[in-house]
Amino acid sequence: QVQLVDSGGGLVQAGGSLRLSCAASGSIISINAVRWYRQPPGKQRELVAGETSGSSANYADSVKGRFTVSRDKAKKTVYLQMSSLKPVDTTGYRCNIEIKVIGGITYRYWGQGTKVTISS
Repeated sequence: QVQLVDSGGGLVQAGGSLRLSCAASGSIISINAVRWYRQPPGKQRELVAGETSGSSANYADSVKGRFTVSRDKAKKTVYLQMSSLKPVDTTGYRCNIEIKVIGGITYRYWGQGTKVTISS
């Protein structure tokens, strides 16, 4: 019933910016935590950014100062603002969101992913 849709990926030159979106729909009471993952070629999946309600956001060293997590509660959408993009950032990105649903139960859901390609 709850569904996440990732969007916003595309092709951009090095030094450019992109904003990834993760829109949630369904019987959602609140979004408790947001995590963005990526898996560059030849590497394991890595957590690039995470935010929990009531806590400060955390970022991987490789993206710190360049990526920012934000939320739009009214739209039930979370964002990953990416700037100063580098070719090494090229890969697929997926959101993982912890959601409280009707009944007071929390679950974690994955977006389908969106591809980011950075050219030199």
